[in-house]
Amino acid sequence: MAEAVVSFVLESVRDFTIQEAKFLTGVSHQVEVAQNELQLMQGFLKDLDARKGEGATVQIWVAQIRDAAYDLEDVIQTYGLKVVSKKKRGLKNVLKRFACIFKEGDVHRIGAEIENITTKISALRSSLQSYNIREIRDRDSSRGESSLQLHERLRRSYSHVVERDVVGLESNVEELVMHLVKDENRHQVVSIWGMGGLGKTTLARQVYHHKKVRQHFHSFAWVCVSQRYQVRNVWEGILFEVISATKEQKQEMKDMTDDEIAKKLFRVLQKMKCLVILDDIWRIETWNLLKAAFPDVETESTILLTTRNQKVATLPNRNSFLHKLQPLNENESWNLLEKKAISEGADIDLGMYTKKRELGTNMLRHCKGLPLAIIVLAGVLARKNTVREWEIVYANVHEYIRKGIGHEEEYEGASWVLALSYDDLPYHLKPCFLYLGHYPEDCIISVSTLTKLWVAEGLLFLRQQRHDLEKTMEDIARDCLIELVERCLVQVGTSGSIGTIKDCRIHDLVRDMCLLKAKDESFLKINYSLQENNSSVAAQASQLGKIRRLAIYLDENADKLIASRDETNGHVRSLLFFGLREWIPKSENGLLSPLMDFKVLRVLKFEGLNEVKVELPSEIGNMVHLRFLSVLHSNITTFPPSLGNLVCLQTLDLRVSGYVDIPNVIMKMKQLRHLYLPQAYRAEGKLALSTLDHLQTLYNFSSEYCDLKDVGRLTNLRKLRIRVLSSLQNLEEILKSTSSTLNRIWSLIVENDTNRGEEQPMQIVSSCRGIYKLALEGPIAELPKELHNYPNLTKLELARCFLKKDQMGILGKLPNLTTLNLKNQAFNENTKILVFSKEDFPSLQCLFINSMFEITEWRVEEGAMPRLCRLSITYCWGLTTLPDGLRYLTNLRELTIRGMRRELHRRIEEDGEDFYKIQHVPSLVIGEPMQ
Repeated sequence: MAEAVVSFVLESVRDFTIQEAKFLTGVSHQVEVAQNELQLMQGFLKDLDARKGEGATVQIWVAQIRDAAYDLEDVIQTYGLKVVSKKKRGLKNVLKRFACIFKEGDVHRIGAEIENITTKISALRSSLQSYNIREIRDRDSSRGESSLQLHERLRRSYSHVVERDVVGLESNVEELVMHLVKDENRHQVVSIWGMGGLGKTTLARQVYHHKKVRQHFHSFAWVCVSQRYQVRNVWEGILFEVISATKEQKQEMKDMTDDEIAKKLFRVLQKMKCLVILDDIWRIETWNLLKAAFPDVETESTILLTTRNQKVATLPNRNSFLHKLQPLNENESWNLLEKKAISEGADIDLGMYTKKRELGTNMLRHCKGLPLAIIVLAGVLARKNTVREWEIVYANVHEYIRKGIGHEEEYEGASWVLALSYDDLPYHLKPCFLYLGHYPEDCIISVSTLTKLWVAEGLLFLRQQRHDLEKTMEDIARDCLIELVERCLVQVGTSGSIGTIKDCRIHDLVRDMCLLKAKDESFLKINYSLQENNSSVAAQASQLGKIRRLAIYLDENADKLIASRDETNGHVRSLLFFGLREWIPKSENGLLSPLMDFKVLRVLKFEGLNEVKVELPSEIGNMVHLRFLSVLHSNITTFPPSLGNLVCLQTLDLRVSGYVDIPNVIMKMKQLRHLYLPQAYRAEGKLALSTLDHLQTLYNFSSEYCDLKDVGRLTNLRKLRIRVLSSLQNLEEILKSTSSTLNRIWSLIVENDTNRGEEQPMQIVSSCRGIYKLALEGPIAELPKELHNYPNLTKLELARCFLKKDQMGILGKLPNLTTLNLKNQAFNENTKILVFSKEDFPSLQCLFINSMFEITEWRVEEGAMPRLCRLSITYCWGLTTLPDGLRYLTNLRELTIRGMRRELHRRIEEDGEDFYKIQHVPSLVIGEPMQ
């Protein structure tokens, strides 16, 4: 990690000095000497990192080098940004009038500070040499493959990794399914018990999606309980899922007391036939608190829980069943390792295969049959193609096992291989992995947000683009994430329509290792409830070096955002809050003021505080180092003009609750890459955006408060969400002048709020021929007839568009469309029949039909949608039967039906007259009919 930190700082300082060289007058020589010293230090860091376990002296050196590098970056960038700030206040000829900006003594002081840090780095390097630390120059020698080869291999590995391997679980699945679907002597509670990493969640997921289970139960809910659960949130999560709660119902239940929520859930589970998965319950006390909402009387609902605690698994319930999950045997362990570590169809001779199997089997003995350990070991071996490379890993196994002595017995099978997999990471991936430690246990991590955070933190640098200049920093970040997936350290959650990862998670044992390494590296500190005497905080206080990143988990015990002023806050670069949605502050006074103590903060993620109205203080403008600022879903009432001082911002998310005024200062943020404006806002005049040359994402662009001509100057724009609020003058002329930019956009959302079937939204669509994703909300005249000539269009969403009756024919001819979402979609001219003709939608894989109330008949001809694998039909109250053509959809794997008329629900039951149409579908999710 010391190597990673110095490398990133060196790249950051190099980039900054190139971009802002004229503002470093007076200290440029000191900066150059410091850069040279860091470069000399790099050669020793690979050996130093490898020898960290040899004693406290080495650990102290690592901490000192890391801190010196970070301090150097902070001093240089703070100085440069102050000069930039002074210039922007009206001073001209900076180089001539430098004395007006900083007194001579100030410049001397800053130069001396840089020199002191440089001297410290030089002295540390001399100490390393005297301690016989070797200078290694072959940095990244393992990265000999070309960018194209790497990209192709990552693509191949990625599709392999996201397979749901269920080696050794088949009999477990069948046994559990049998107990869940039987009608006599049925169980109200079924427990899956086993040690961490044994595959309890994987088994539960297989059962949850099993065809017989889907046919037996009417409603389903899955909640992760974890160690930091809140009873109310668990109950709400179950209730929202089993009744498919609307936005209005959710808000209504938010206003209920805890007792009212428990009673409502109790009645729903008693009345309905529900399967509820409670994943990862740690303590019997947790179950005792939750069970108040679960029926203790006769019911057809079942609770299935997973736990590593035997007391939880053996609940004192006469209607409970315990399933103890066993480790994999030797053959099952090898089968799983082989699937992950040796590519199917790989060119491997028998001798090489035999040797790899011998080595692999010997290593597997230390995994103790834990699937998690086997999969992570496979993630290391999958990148080792030769027998010699496998032998090197095998030679290291005993050393890692020896280091792992002292761990709890249940983790022994996983701890050594997790440590091995971390050390096997290339230096540029280690900080990216450690950053995942910010997120709470069982948290679903948005990939879009995560990649922006990595970029803002400077964990990636421009030289990684050298093989592919078309790639953005965000593309590089996604490549890094894919490599972590390939190494089996990150689990894929859901994927987008073109194979991109939308969200991800990490196993709790992997997270434990991540936090352990983050503590060793002083990379990250987590505060729980902001209690200063909290044992977790006290334990982390022993970390070597300054704390640079904070994750704050708020709950009902916290009375403020920041516990108290702390001198270490001046060094913190990243501040991420979690739990704000549920947190109610005891006092609103000065709620955000303590944030201003963080002088070099680069990342502030402050999302979900909607229980109280707060103002963003004007002092926010002093946080000039900020690269990432998000107040998403917070109840911020005021944005001060001082936001314009944040000239380093790359991501700005202002999607707050309610109506708000936006100061016209965004044009000053020339480094902006992603701008999310509020859904509803005002501005004085038109927001000027034409200066944002780096902008890739622009959300909630308003035709009333923004100028469409500005879009034409945003040559890097890729995602655009535009709201048409009034008639646009000279639209054709504007679109003609912006055509080159609009053609580069690949994700377009057009919201028509004029309440008229304007042609303007479709004129904008017609100018974006390169889009792969299109969403239209609100009335439109009609779809462009040339839509089928959009070569990249794969995802289409239509909501409240009121299309003409012949428009489905246009949609059906889209050759590459893979996802279609029709929501609250009525057709003009009283059309009540929805027809999918033969050969329509040749590439469609996912179809969602929601709230199309006026449709009374749906026809699917044989030959339509031949590749469809996922279909969802919800709240289409006019339909009384499913189309006969569904039986021709042989690739259909998942069908969801919810909120339909009772007559339709009766017809698709196992003994119903329409069941033959859907009986071939493996996963049927049949919710409750409409009330």
